[in-house]
Amino acid sequence: MEIPRAQDQLFDRGSSAREKYTRLVVGRTGLGALLKHEAVVMCSQHVPGALGLVLRKLLYPALLGACGRNVVFGQNVVLRHPHKIRLGDNVVVDDNCLLDAKGESNQGIAIGSGVFIGRNTILSCKNGDIEIEDGANIGFNCELFSASRVRVGKDTLIAAYCYVIGGDHEAVDPSLPVLAQGRRSVGVSVGAGAWLGAGAKLLDGVTIGDGAVVGAGAVVREAVPARAIAVGVPARVVGTRDEVASQ
Repeated sequence: MEIPRAQDQLFDRGSSAREKYTRLVVGRTGLGALLKHEAVVMCSQHVPGALGLVLRKLLYPALLGACGRNVVFGQNVVLRHPHKIRLGDNVVVDDNCLLDAKGESNQGIAIGSGVFIGRNTILSCKNGDIEIEDGANIGFNCELFSASRVRVGKDTLIAAYCYVIGGDHEAVDPSLPVLAQGRRSVGVSVGAGAWLGAGAKLLDGVTIGDGAVVGAGAVVREAVPARAIAVGVPARVVGTRDEVASQ
C-alpha cells in the first residue's frame, strides 16, 4: 500500500508553495477555498477565552463537511482537509487537538454525537478513515492513526496517552532502512462499550470486542474477545468482566 509521506509532498519541487499548502492543509483546489480556510483560521483558531469559543462555534462549521448542534472547539484546534470531517451534535474537541482527514480517495473523519476528544489528541488520516461512534470519550494526548480504517465503537472509553495505530511499516528486507520500504494497513476496530486503560497501544490489524477491557500500558497485537480483560506486554487475556462481576 502506498502511504504518502508529508515531507515528500512538502518538498515537491514541481509544485508552488501555495499548491503544496493547499494539498496538505486545505484539501481543495482554488483560490476561494484557500482564502476561506485562511480567514476562518486567522479570525478564530488562536483566540482565547469565551470570545474564541464563540468565534470557532460560528466559523469552523463553514469549513467542515458537516457539523451538528452545540459543538465546542477549544483553542488552537487544527483542521486539515476539513471538508472531509463530519461531526454530530454535542461534540467537544478540546484545546490543541489536530483533526487531519488528509487523503486523495478517503472519506475522512466521522465523529458521532456526544463525543469528547481530549486536549492534545491527534486524529490522523493517511488516505484512511476514522469513525468515532456516539458517546465515545477519548482522553488527552491520544493518537488515532488510520491508513485504511479505524473504528471506535459507541460509548467506548479511551484513557489518556493511548495509541490506536491503523498502519505499519514493512521490514522484510534487512538490507534496506525501514523508511525505504513500503507500508501496509489492515485497520483497527474497537467495539462498543470497551475501555482502553491509560497508555494502551493497539497495533494494526487488532480487533477489540464489545465491552472488553484493555489494561493500562498494554500492547495489543492480537484480537481481544468481547467482555474479555487483557493486560501486559504483549497483552494476554486474563479473564472476563463477567467473572469479575460474579466474585
